[in-house]
Amino acid sequence: MLQIQISHPKRDRQTLEAPGGAYMIGSDASNRIVLDDGSVEEAHAVLTLMEDESYIEDLMDAGVFVNGDRVLTRQRVFPGSPIQIGNYTLAFNAAEGVASPETPAMPEAFKPKEQNRSVSASQAIKQQIHAELVNRLDLKRLSMSKLKEGELQTKIQKTLDEIISEIRARLPVGLEPSRLVKEIFDEAVGLGPLEDLLADESITEIMVNGPSQVYVERAGKLELTDCTFINDNSVNTIIERIVSPIGRRIDESQPYVDARLADGSRVNAVIHPLSLIGPCITIRKFSKDPFKVQDLIDFGTLTSEIAEFLRVCVVLRKNIIVSGGTGSGKTTLLNVLSSYLPDDERILTIEDAAELRLTQQHIVRLETRPANIEGRGAVTIRDLVRNALRMRPDRIVVGECRGSEALDMLQAMNTGHEGSLTTIHANTPRDALARLETMVLMSGMELPIRAIREQVGSAIHIICQISRFSDGSRKVSKITEVSGLEGDRITLQDIFDFKQTGLNEAGMVIGGIHPTGAVPTFIEDIVTRGIQFDRTMFETTHNRPWGK
Repeated sequence: MLQIQISHPKRDRQTLEAPGGAYMIGSDASNRIVLDDGSVEEAHAVLTLMEDESYIEDLMDAGVFVNGDRVLTRQRVFPGSPIQIGNYTLAFNAAEGVASPETPAMPEAFKPKEQNRSVSASQAIKQQIHAELVNRLDLKRLSMSKLKEGELQTKIQKTLDEIISEIRARLPVGLEPSRLVKEIFDEAVGLGPLEDLLADESITEIMVNGPSQVYVERAGKLELTDCTFINDNSVNTIIERIVSPIGRRIDESQPYVDARLADGSRVNAVIHPLSLIGPCITIRKFSKDPFKVQDLIDFGTLTSEIAEFLRVCVVLRKNIIVSGGTGSGKTTLLNVLSSYLPDDERILTIEDAAELRLTQQHIVRLETRPANIEGRGAVTIRDLVRNALRMRPDRIVVGECRGSEALDMLQAMNTGHEGSLTTIHANTPRDALARLETMVLMSGMELPIRAIREQVGSAIHIICQISRFSDGSRKVSKITEVSGLEGDRITLQDIFDFKQTGLNEAGMVIGGIHPTGAVPTFIEDIVTRGIQFDRTMFETTHNRPWGK
């Protein structure tokens, strides 16, 4: 049995009995040895005590000294050698017999905490292995620079297996080597702990709130996961790995960024100094196979009648706005509406981060570009909308309208580019029009309100409102037609409206979308175009509840 003596210049000396094993040392309460002092990092070092030899390792490169010499890697220590960590000095010696009555009882903070200790030890081991992996691969950088991606991954896997075999005896109890290899491999070449979350098709959104807290959205509800990162640097590395391939950057001069993953999933990242809790990542996941109309019908997002009506609106080249709050499913619905666009037309998509996945043959995808490190070279959505008019588009699809580009988009809709689609953040169709007016004013053009409303009233034909309800479900809640201008007010008429009647025992929304009895003003155009269409869907007796 060993004893560890812990000294501090302004505190009483402490002694604890120390059977062999790994002792995490740091200021955080989860450590096996807690050194509560500002000079000590949360997870500062790990002391491994064994019968034949003992070692100390610096986990944070924050400073660990043995006999006055700084520990650079894993270093062997001997009984009686002073170990300096911040303002503390530790030393271990063999205890003679049972501890004497004068020996102070072990403080509560020094008592082992089995669950937290295993988590901390696991994180410490992962950090050490990752550092060793980087070190070994850097030594072979020249030869590896010629390797293809598949060969590089094989090389990394082989190196990891070698490292694990060398330290297998030191692994904490219960830590599977295969699982450890996968986690470090994901950290080295993938998105670390996020890989498993991205692979889970039941998860629709991932929210990283600093290195130690990760939430996900599943079935419209938030859940806290047990997923964690090693430290802030680990999260920053993942962010860099996401933004670099698409030419984006993030640093203290540009501490937030919008990006996308290879599958089109939307990513937003915020780092210090804007985020006070550490680097934050928000990923809006896209399914591997884009949702089709039938999927949304099966989910209860819309009915077959609503889907048919929207299809007719797209075929008739009506300008459509998909309106809704954050996370309500606007982009998913826009993608489905875009599937109705004819194959024989030239379609231009304009987005901040390319997310839409259209299947037509003649598609031109445009994406904005942020300013460079000198603050120059930015290309905005408004720039792209203006340029799109010179590219002979039949249809323009704007991923989201959020600023001064609203004026150019309205002008495009009014000058031969009917049938365009976009989304907008708003809680109701009336709010959507008010936001459009505000965004037109942001363009800097000093237009009278009546002129703006005339543009809006003639350019926008249909507003499709989608909402997220209390049970997490997303449903189309209104289909509204913009019918013109009366005086200074844009007139609207609801064609379909969702009525909620209550909640069932499971807390799910009960209700359905029903026709209001109003008939769209362009009903005769449907007949003129020879489109097969069931006009009875507008009758109030045609009430079809969700999922029926």
